[in-house]
Amino acid sequence: MLSADGKNAPGPWVPFTRAGCNVGAVASANIILENIAIDIPTVFGPGSAEATEVATDRNLATADFVGIGIHCALNDSLCSAANNGKADLLPDEKGGYVGFQGLFGHKYVAPQISPGGPVTDLNGNVIQDIHGNAGFPGFDGMSAAVSLGYVAAMQEHGVPVTYAYISDAHDKHPTGPAYGPGEAGYVAALKAYDDAFDKFFTRLAGDGITSKNTLFIFTADEGDHFVGGPPSPANCDGVTIPCTYAKIGELNANLAGLLATEALVTTPFKVHSDDAPTIYITGNPVPTDPITRAFSRGLASLTATNLINGNLDTINQFLADPVEMKILHMVTADQARTPTLVMFADPDYFLFAGAPNCNSPCVTEQPGFAWDHGDVQSDISTTWLGLVGPGVKNDVVDSQTWSDHTDIRPTIMLLTGLQDDYQHDGRALVEEITGGALPAPVRGNANLFQKLARVYKQINAPVGQLGLATLGISNTALSSGSSLDDSTYTQLESQLATINSQRDAIAGQIIQVLEDAEFNGKPINPATASVLLQQANQLLQQLP
Repeated sequence: MLSADGKNAPGPWVPFTRAGCNVGAVASANIILENIAIDIPTVFGPGSAEATEVATDRNLATADFVGIGIHCALNDSLCSAANNGKADLLPDEKGGYVGFQGLFGHKYVAPQISPGGPVTDLNGNVIQDIHGNAGFPGFDGMSAAVSLGYVAAMQEHGVPVTYAYISDAHDKHPTGPAYGPGEAGYVAALKAYDDAFDKFFTRLAGDGITSKNTLFIFTADEGDHFVGGPPSPANCDGVTIPCTYAKIGELNANLAGLLATEALVTTPFKVHSDDAPTIYITGNPVPTDPITRAFSRGLASLTATNLINGNLDTINQFLADPVEMKILHMVTADQARTPTLVMFADPDYFLFAGAPNCNSPCVTEQPGFAWDHGDVQSDISTTWLGLVGPGVKNDVVDSQTWSDHTDIRPTIMLLTGLQDDYQHDGRALVEEITGGALPAPVRGNANLFQKLARVYKQINAPVGQLGLATLGISNTALSSGSSLDDSTYTQLESQLATINSQRDAIAGQIIQVLEDAEFNGKPINPATASVLLQQANQLLQQLP
């Protein structure tokens, strides 16, 4: 399977298939085919019938081959050649991964999970795209009824492990418009999602699949920041009184135009458009290059009149270069993917690179989309996680335990008794697990484990205490100085590099202790843990 950078990545399904379980994927990134131009010829062959379909009918090929897949246990007949199974290749998987097969695409999955006819959503509608092709309706077409319809069919036909993505409820998929909080369309969408989950759990219960024998995990990949004016009427609640909005829509800003007109910076660059755009300056100058430094100061100075509320906004909120990106775990093994700069912007804004002028307005309101994400603000980075099943405590809400998405995987592995062949970036959420389900080394040192785990998150998670504090230092550094004096930048960048080295050393030792207790049967040494706790807390105390 290909990762986002086109390279082979560890398969999240591997522990399950090695244990004899088939794994189904519904619109889940890095576990299904996502790109018909690259993935189809890679999996099926450049001269295959599937590749020919890509060339002749791209819409049909997307419906047939993108978004849906099953990774089978070794020698499982579900993914046999007779069922159009193809080799599930993971040449970089530690310990090897040879002989496994997979079904890739709705075209080949559907006959196995819905042998009596077309796959339908939970309301009985045939799943199809906007062109009328039966099959994957696109990532914007994955309503709860559609996504969970696929999952239920997989669970009922020999696929006990499933991953699924559900589209957001605050847009009218697949073409818009965006809804504001409490708008009638948004409320109706939420009601439809509630109904779908009710049908899903009722259907599975009829199959004997319940929280008594199955682990269910639900989360949101991130929160979204609403961009819009006040609702009308003022007393609307969305339940008894619907809300409407005179002003709604993210503020699209031409970064190149604003830089040229406000900061007189015309250096050519490319950008991955976003609320937190990644910027690649042409020629890839080093961070200390005068071109890069002038560009950074230009970004920091940009302002715009907010078309929603009329305020003058400073668009930038935080800047990061590769020094800070390392702290935030944004630097990969592929150097070509490392941007020159990342600008974490005011969440009302979506930045792109247009013409280097503002002959057309550099800032416009776009009502088709009104929910920004991908940034560091609390309404975006704060979300929720729901777990229920064997070994999970029967608590209502835990609002005290700090976690992020990296903690979900080791929690799943611990609860299922399986093990990945790589070290996790997160830790198992033992606070949510019953004592009987915990490994002896964790159960015997639960308090010490939790202390280590919690300080580990604060020094290692991108939006933990250290990550956010250093992001503030980075912004000060990159915004500072002039062409004549860059001493503040130099001093602060050196400070960040030192913090990163210290953090990596401490975090690396802590995660090894946690992993050993979780998966390797090694008890926690109290003296070692005490030293690591002291070092981590001292590091945090140094931060502003």
